Amino acid sequence: MTASWFARLIPVTVAVGGVALAAMWLLSEPAVPKIVERVPGMDGTPPAVKHISVDLRGEIEHGTGTVPEELSKGGGASWPWFRGVNFNNIAPEAEAVRSWSAAGPAEVWEIKVGDGYAGAAIHQGRVYLLDYDMEKKADVLRCMSLADGKAIWTRSYPVEVKWNHGMSRTVPAVTDKYVVTIGPKCHVSCVDALTGEYQWGIDQVAAYQTKVPEWYAGQCPLIDGDLLILAPGGKEVLMMAVELATGKVVWQVANPHKWEMTHVSVVPMTLLGQKMYVYCGSNGVVAVDEAGGVVWETQEWKVKYAVASPVAIGEDRIFFSGGYKAGAMMMRLKKSKEGEGKKVESEVLYRLTEEEFGVEQQTPIFYKGYLYGVTMAKKGPLVCLDVETGKPVWNSGSEGFGSGPFMICGGQIWVVNDTGVLTVVEASPGGYRKLGQWAMFEEGNDAWGPLAVAEGRLLMRDFKRMICLNLREMR
Repeated sequence: MTASWFARLIPVTVAVGGVALAAMWLLSEPAVPKIVERVPGMDGTPPAVKHISVDLRGEIEHGTGTVPEELSKGGGASWPWFRGVNFNNIAPEAEAVRSWSAAGPAEVWEIKVGDGYAGAAIHQGRVYLLDYDMEKKADVLRCMSLADGKAIWTRSYPVEVKWNHGMSRTVPAVTDKYVVTIGPKCHVSCVDALTGEYQWGIDQVAAYQTKVPEWYAGQCPLIDGDLLILAPGGKEVLMMAVELATGKVVWQVANPHKWEMTHVSVVPMTLLGQKMYVYCGSNGVVAVDEAGGVVWETQEWKVKYAVASPVAIGEDRIFFSGGYKAGAMMMRLKKSKEGEGKKVESEVLYRLTEEEFGVEQQTPIFYKGYLYGVTMAKKGPLVCLDVETGKPVWNSGSEGFGSGPFMICGGQIWVVNDTGVLTVVEASPGGYRKLGQWAMFEEGNDAWGPLAVAEGRLLMRDFKRMICLNLREMR
């Protein structure tokens, strides 16, 4: 009797409950489900990146800038590419400043630039800067007058680059006839240095399956005579040379280890009496001769995010440095013994910790037997290193410079800190001796772009501005 009554009650209860729930749903605000698009990478696999082809011919706009006649004929001084004419970041003696005023050098002009760290090249009174225009979504090569910063012409091509700690990071390479750039997404473009007329271009991602480095391309183009040397780090091609005038491939170096492109620029060196191009790939170092033959390679030096270029020390040594706990390393090369099947052997002489001499974003300078660089130790002190022993001779102590650039000229180190304070220091193993210091930017930020100097004018930049200083006229 009781069980029968309970059985009849169940469907009634369910029905009443269902009606109540339906009424609540109808009277309440409908819940909008959060729809999340399913994209590659959610399951742990890397997202696929669709490569978009770019018309590198782009377009040109002419400005009102002019060049003084004495410079337009090629008689002026030059800082034609990354780290200067001799690739060592040592300025010509003609640019030396013997005495500095308490107020510092006078500012000649200032311009706004796109977010980034790209440095300038200077040639025949013209300033070349590869910039990025975020409104137009385009790489922009700016040719400006060294005299006043006014645009002579600009050439741009459309390419979408998402903001990632800024955009452009490379320095153009220029000759009397041509200027070559490498854009954030590894596009190589060659145009006429005087008129800006397009000559040729290479999309390294499309042509060689180059993987765009984290924070975009930092490798600067290397012009050596009639050749342009590149390191695409592609699926099959590690390094290559093309004719500067045409872009036609002259030689290629295979990539059997599948090393990828880094932020390091290829450096020409003469070691053991032999000309070679040295490059730090993602998992090692390779040196190639002028015909594209591999002279030597090693995996003793590899840095996850390599930036600093290798430095030749004398006739048979190379110094490497980097951040991310890499520190530094000195390597010696020697000719192989007959019958070993190798042209050159290498041996590690010593290694240094990041605190001792880990120069990350810039490249150390070898000057009169000593290395100078801003290390990754706390606050980023400037350090003088004895290359024979690997021991620091002196450092700037509590005065740090962060990740700022530096160069040497006339026995002086010109070093810039993160906020754009320019400090002049004696380049001597005798100790840290400061000759002058001036804040060049109001509320400066990330002043990391490489310096350039020519005709007594020093170019430096922070994240959004570039200024030109007159080294021959103090404030």
